[in-house]
Amino acid sequence: MKFNESNTVEAYVVEQLSGVQLQTQPVLQEPQVPYAKPWVYVAPQDLKRSISEILLEDKLSGALQRLNPAIAANPALVDEVIYKLRAILLSVNQIGMVRANQSFQKWMCGDESMPFGENNQHIPVQLIDFDNPANNEYIITNQLRVHARETKIPDIVLFINGIPVVVGELKTPIRPSVTWLDGANEIVEVYENAVPGLFVPNILSFATEGKTFGYGGIRTPLQFWGPWRMDLDESVIKYLGLNDVGTEMNDLLKPERLLDILKNFSLFSTNKKKQLVKILPRFQQYEGANKIVERVLQGEVKKGLIWHFQGSGKSFLMVYAAQKLRNTSALKSPTVIILVDRTDLDTQISGTFNAADIANVVTTDSIGELQTLLERDTRKIIVSMIHKFRDAKPNMNSRDNIIVLVDEAHRTQEGDLGRQMRAALPNSFLFGLTGTPVNRADKNTFWAFGSETDSGGYLSRYTFQDSIRDGATLPLHFEPRLIDVHLNKELMDEAFETLKSDAELTDEDADLLNKKSARMAAFLKAPERVAKIVADIARHFTEKVEPHGFKAMIVTPDRYACVQYKQELDKYFSEDASKVVISTTANDPKDFKDKWAVDKSQQEKIVDIFNDASSPLKFIIVTAKLLTGFDAPILQTLYLDKSIKDVTLLQAICRTNRLYPNKNFGRIVDYFGIFDDAAKALQFDDKTMQSIVTNLNELKDKLPGLMQNALAHFEGIDKTVEGFEGLELAQNAIKTDELKDAFAKDFKLLMKVWESLSPDRILDPYQLDYRWLSQIYASVKPSSDHTGKLLWLTLGAETTRLMHAHITVGEVHDLEEFVLDADAIESIFKNPDPKEARKIEDILTKRFKKHSGDPVFRKLSERLEDLRTKAEQGLITSIEFVKELCKLAKDTLQAEKELEEEIISKSPQAALTELFTELKTDETPAVVERIVKDIDDIVRLVRFPGWQTTAAGEREVQKSLRKALLKYQLHKNEMLFQRAYEYIKEYY
Repeated sequence: MKFNESNTVEAYVVEQLSGVQLQTQPVLQEPQVPYAKPWVYVAPQDLKRSISEILLEDKLSGALQRLNPAIAANPALVDEVIYKLRAILLSVNQIGMVRANQSFQKWMCGDESMPFGENNQHIPVQLIDFDNPANNEYIITNQLRVHARETKIPDIVLFINGIPVVVGELKTPIRPSVTWLDGANEIVEVYENAVPGLFVPNILSFATEGKTFGYGGIRTPLQFWGPWRMDLDESVIKYLGLNDVGTEMNDLLKPERLLDILKNFSLFSTNKKKQLVKILPRFQQYEGANKIVERVLQGEVKKGLIWHFQGSGKSFLMVYAAQKLRNTSALKSPTVIILVDRTDLDTQISGTFNAADIANVVTTDSIGELQTLLERDTRKIIVSMIHKFRDAKPNMNSRDNIIVLVDEAHRTQEGDLGRQMRAALPNSFLFGLTGTPVNRADKNTFWAFGSETDSGGYLSRYTFQDSIRDGATLPLHFEPRLIDVHLNKELMDEAFETLKSDAELTDEDADLLNKKSARMAAFLKAPERVAKIVADIARHFTEKVEPHGFKAMIVTPDRYACVQYKQELDKYFSEDASKVVISTTANDPKDFKDKWAVDKSQQEKIVDIFNDASSPLKFIIVTAKLLTGFDAPILQTLYLDKSIKDVTLLQAICRTNRLYPNKNFGRIVDYFGIFDDAAKALQFDDKTMQSIVTNLNELKDKLPGLMQNALAHFEGIDKTVEGFEGLELAQNAIKTDELKDAFAKDFKLLMKVWESLSPDRILDPYQLDYRWLSQIYASVKPSSDHTGKLLWLTLGAETTRLMHAHITVGEVHDLEEFVLDADAIESIFKNPDPKEARKIEDILTKRFKKHSGDPVFRKLSERLEDLRTKAEQGLITSIEFVKELCKLAKDTLQAEKELEEEIISKSPQAALTELFTELKTDETPAVVERIVKDIDDIVRLVRFPGWQTTAAGEREVQKSLRKALLKYQLHKNEMLFQRAYEYIKEYY
């Protein structure tokens, strides 16, 4: 017997959910109701509907009369309700699927009313019984024909009381080139567009090929579809067969679960583009929120610690928990308090609640307002900060249905503020949520939130490995880029003694100055070091980040370093390509505050611009801000040059792990050397740590072996043979399906590493082979439009680029800069080559443009134009043109040399004169010119090329400057000395 989609996966799904065996027994007219199976199978031809009808109106009519006494008393009212529901189905083409789904969900949840009461009083209309799920009718069917814009036939549709709430698409399990994603793609790209009305009442959709299982909501991009895995067993990395899929599918699709998701876990939120989107819970959010609710309902243990790794959706977990707590009637209208401990987190959490349009949410702006809300026994969701419990009165509210959800519970909740909060709300439930691990040494956090009744002290635990496995977050790649900076201690000490003597410092002042100058931040901010790092960042970003459409963050030692990095970065990118986000203090200089201060509204605007893929903003530069509570999925690379550890480090590096289209990993480029600290911060998962935090050097080591494995499938094949002959030779080497699948497996491993490293120059030697392999891979992919589409076309951006015909792969080299000097000109003059003329022309044009205001260069530019005109008119030969061009180039070099000498002779003295005139006081000698001339003479005597980059050179120039100032009794004016020295350093 053959295995196919209908007799394997489809038959299995129907049997699992309904107990009916499609392949072994005829489908009877009367529905079969096997024991303990909630879903009743009805063949599509036996459903009382036309092909264009979405609702099973006979089933819906029965439910309306069964669940609504007013309608039961007057069955004619059924038509009025169904008319309203049909109107929403028809509106999908005008208002869009998500808004129509939101409208229909309100009816399904019993939030809409009709004038069916006495004296036309409005009363809620119940379409579904949530309190007694057995009072609803559950139908499953297969191969349901639905017609709207086109006729489509979904594999599985589930109905509750005649309303289609789940659509499933199934694929064959026996073709390795087909995955559940092909089914998901068919739902998202085909069914939702062809028959949109079918999805207006939708709770969720699912897809499986019998090996893996995924689900998603309407209009959910494929990267946000995920698995449903209620057993958080870390050993289960992937499903292995139908039984594993059946376990998860049965759990997700049982009626009680679907009704819970419908009523408590379906959110409609506004995204950054002001679009309405539907958000369904990932299983860890669902499980965590329900464990909170269950513990509150039981009422015995009044605390719990929830650790879900950074980026896995902790903010939405809090929203779901708060919403279900408020919806649970047994809790008698509880107060839910969401507590955070930083302003940026306050903004993120309250923003999440507001965007999700949750009812009865209030954000407190002051300590007094929070206390007033509690004293008045407010029954709402209150978002506040822990600091607002400062000076709170004991026993402010002693109700036992106050539930406090504390975000980032490891930070400040164990101190005085935490105790004051507990005293103010003595009978409340306290749940701590953290995105970073709580180690065994952190006993206070376990004492505050962990319960002895919970395994390991956690009510719910979702690790880094779990989040990577399930695609909730991305892996992190570390790229060490340590900079060697050596300090000559002897010269440093000698220079310091000279400074101490010349400035007449006391020993105490000298010690203080020495300590300050020796701080790590000061060392890190050495101009030469910063310049080298920024140059490396510019090169790395241009090669590895920008081509893929991602952005970056730079973390610097302190606020002033942020400015330093910004100024260096502006040398490589436009000014609007980077923004500094720092706070300023009252003690900062006014000009610093005026230029760099960023308030809350400005910060939010910068973040919005940064998240806009089309904006010119490429970098955000920070030192402390935005390391927590900052959600920017477009951020892929963090350039780190600061000592941060433990929780802060983990939160910082996890800014990069959010899901984003075509983003395969988050990258941390480490200039400080924090990799070991990162390993310690992630030690809670030490067994799998190295498989997740991937050092790119390890990937480089794997590349040759992976390339060899892929090429081994074509041993003896001449890769230089082109056209169909070459393609035929390669395809013959993998002619069977088994050989094709084996090659596909090896090539996909190679492709994953290639995309991670791309466009590192280490790939250059392999580019011809890789392009050849990728073309063979594309040539053997299944030809059907839908079968295997997503598996075979997951070629990354770089792979696709290499395959394009107009790219000549393997010929990418570093372009050598053409240096226009006397030797080069002389060489071309003696051996005129028309090919070199274009290079000389381009260089001369740029240099003339640079000096456009100078009459000398204007004349040289006119000579070039005359020369071009003669060549175009045929008045001179190409050889004569090249020789004349060389003469013009020589004259240009001479003009530049003269200009440089003039600048050198004039600029330093002019700059110093301007400085001394600016700082002149009554005590300053009147003859400024004489001071400047003395400094100029003595500095020119001791300076040498590159003196600014050596300790000895700087020491000699500083001595000479002090000697010149001593002559005029100005050597004690430290500000004057420093300003003059900076001018000398720049102009000499």
